[in-house]
Amino acid sequence: MDLPESIPFSPVEEQLPITQGDFRDFAADPIAEMRKLYAAHGSLALLQDGFKKVAFAFGPVWNQPVLSNSHDFHSMFFAVRGSRRSSLRRLTSGLLSMNDDEHREHRRLLMGPFARKSFEKYFDGINLLTSEMLDSWKVGETRDILAEMTQFMLRVTSGMLFGLDNPEFAYQLGHMLHEWAKLNHETGTGAFVADEKYTNRYDDLLKLSDELEVQLKKLLEMKRQDAGDGNDVLSILLKAYQEENMVDETKLMGHVALLFAAAHLTTAHTFTWTFFLLSQHPEVMQELHAELQAGVLADPLNPNSTETLLDRILKESMRVLPASAYSQRICARDLTLGPLQLTKGTPVVFSQFMTHHMEALYSEPDRFVPSRWLDIRPSPYAYLPFGTGPRMCIGGPLAMVILKMVIPQVLSRFKLSAVPGSTINGRVISTMLTPTSTVPLLLEEQDGKFASAPIEGSVHQLVDLPEPAKTVRRAA
Repeated sequence: MDLPESIPFSPVEEQLPITQGDFRDFAADPIAEMRKLYAAHGSLALLQDGFKKVAFAFGPVWNQPVLSNSHDFHSMFFAVRGSRRSSLRRLTSGLLSMNDDEHREHRRLLMGPFARKSFEKYFDGINLLTSEMLDSWKVGETRDILAEMTQFMLRVTSGMLFGLDNPEFAYQLGHMLHEWAKLNHETGTGAFVADEKYTNRYDDLLKLSDELEVQLKKLLEMKRQDAGDGNDVLSILLKAYQEENMVDETKLMGHVALLFAAAHLTTAHTFTWTFFLLSQHPEVMQELHAELQAGVLADPLNPNSTETLLDRILKESMRVLPASAYSQRICARDLTLGPLQLTKGTPVVFSQFMTHHMEALYSEPDRFVPSRWLDIRPSPYAYLPFGTGPRMCIGGPLAMVILKMVIPQVLSRFKLSAVPGSTINGRVISTMLTPTSTVPLLLEEQDGKFASAPIEGSVHQLVDLPEPAKTVRRAA
């Protein structure tokens, strides 16, 4: 896609000096390095380490060509995929590793279970698992909300993907996929630098991939025997594949592994960041409590329903602390991006975090201000928590439904308060903006009275909080 000739380039962008750097620094703290590149060069930058170059495209002007032109900018989600005959290669052969016609064909088949008309089938399972979680909580406890929401989303995702007719097996498989996804993210970061620690993780990933593939084949056989009559995602996909006479079991297993890896941690982190931000902004929580008490709830099935405060809170949470901090595309041919001449195979990084924190797009961009959404309507290239364009996350609408169903239930039963003096750290691991510490929140009786508490940790480097930090440390 060609950009209009009228788009001006700053003098810095016209010259575009290449930054000589160490990819290990980027792997250690992507946000800090992207901030440096943006401060030095503006919305386009090049980072070179030895003979390797990576291009960086910041903001909506450059997000648009990179994300709308899927023919020239290919997806390569998994940094490490194993040899061609490995189980790791087969398990990473899902939608995010596909391009062009293959991607379009498989995306069409995958859309079925993620269409809004399918969502209601998942409601009973989501409500059951939410009740089970809340029944296990007690007033007066301090819970690590990160661990709680990660476990909750593991169960929800396992149930939706595999069904709850055999919950023990579904959760066992979900746990394996959780570990597999974590190892993929860790080795994806380690791929920048080949050291002994990375090699050991890669060996663990290969071994776990072998074990996971065996269990997925077992599950597929169980679903075939059930004649695809279930309401779970795998049953729906299996039926669709059979109707299309597509018998490539490898692709189906790759889709399942990818759907789990892409869904449960990102949504768990969005839950975690949202509850944390609400605990730090009592005036927002007070207003939300009043809305929930009045029975004003977001309609999870109607994206065009009247916007509620919860809608604005979720938009703002995913703006200021997006679960996906950045991603990349690979140049499928030699091409031009503005003044950049890029060769085939060059990675192009785009960043949700950097775009969402641009002062030209959002006033006071580092503050959590849900009310800003009363007045702004950013373009899909200026606000992109789920990406945008032909490769936009197909599970984004379903993730929003889960968030809108669960958060009111949690906050109607408990008041979640920050623990004074606790340390909350966060940084990017692989591409995800991840809490890297516990996120302790005190469970109190919901009395409608809210207050913030000072906390420490590197989260202060990511978002401006009303309570000042006692100490500010490097991201850990």
